[in-house]
Amino acid sequence: MDLYEYQARDLFEKYEVPVLAGIIADTPEEAKAAAEKIGGVVVVKAQVKTGGRGKAGGVKVAKTADEAFEAAKAILGLDIKGHVVKRVMVAAGAQIEKEFYFSVLLDRSNRSYLSLCSVEGGMEIEELAVERPEALAKIEVNPLTGIDSAKALEIAQAGGFDDELAPKVADVFVKLYDVYKGEGATLVEVNPLILDASGSIIALDGKVTLDDNASEVRHPEHEELEDKDAADPLEAKAKASGLNYVKLDGQVGIIGNGAGLVMSTLDVVAYAGEKHGGVKPANFLDIGGGASATVMAAGLDVILGDAQVKSVFVNVFGGITSCVAVAEGIVKALEILGDAASKPLVVRLDGNQVEEGRAILAAANNPLVTLAAGMDEGADKAAELANA
Repeated sequence: MDLYEYQARDLFEKYEVPVLAGIIADTPEEAKAAAEKIGGVVVVKAQVKTGGRGKAGGVKVAKTADEAFEAAKAILGLDIKGHVVKRVMVAAGAQIEKEFYFSVLLDRSNRSYLSLCSVEGGMEIEELAVERPEALAKIEVNPLTGIDSAKALEIAQAGGFDDELAPKVADVFVKLYDVYKGEGATLVEVNPLILDASGSIIALDGKVTLDDNASEVRHPEHEELEDKDAADPLEAKAKASGLNYVKLDGQVGIIGNGAGLVMSTLDVVAYAGEKHGGVKPANFLDIGGGASATVMAAGLDVILGDAQVKSVFVNVFGGITSCVAVAEGIVKALEILGDAASKPLVVRLDGNQVEEGRAILAAANNPLVTLAAGMDEGADKAAELANA
């Protein structure tokens, strides 16, 4: 779950990371009141989960409360890369002397953590990584030991900080790692981390991504941070049913059991779609180890609710759950959905009791269901039906 900037700021403050005062506002009037409360020069910042706010006009400096009113009026309702601004944060202004970059993230490929650090911040970090990769230090962080004072100093020195600044930023790095570990995050990023005119180090703009798995188990309070109004309705519906679902921009709905099988199915469907009008997978949906009628009906209900979906490919390998149970689940699911199930389904079963499962689907003789002997055949048929 990606957090809004103001939510990241509040988490930073909780862990004693130095931040500036910030107040959220949903109307120009609230922004004016916030500016009056903070006093002095403020910055009105669009709260959207995407980059490029400044270039899109989503960040404006206001020297007075009236200017903050006008800035909020201009920003609220602004479309930034498909994200409509519904809230702004009014933050205290800062006299910036230098801008830096720091982040710690989950390095899945190496099964470790990774810290990125540079004495050059404030710009798009992707640009720095491409144009001047030597300016961006990449330091592995052992999850068992984390970032203590010594490790933080190592990261700062690798990032190009001098002997005067390195100890100052290292203290903040330790606190930012405390946020990462304490909140079960997969990313904590500050760009820019600044040195202000008074010599203080301040986290001026933060980005935090929380691990949903950690949130469900160790941090139930994270549910309050979720913006349910901004969530994709299909993903929200799937989550309520306990399904692992991610909406994609395609026409072939996918249901499988096991993340690896579903990922393989996405690839096979995408490849098959090249021969059938360029159709693509419409979603990732993993029903896990069980494929009961209730689970299958919930999965189909979510997928069929996507107007872009033209066909569905059910690709299941029977293991602990036999193909008989899967087939019975599909038959009963179509009965439960009734008229709501109006798009063709291609079903490929394999594994435990596969022949018996196929026999059940054949006997049901549902006109929407087409049996496929293999994954490639099933993907090709689903793509063909979607294109038709």
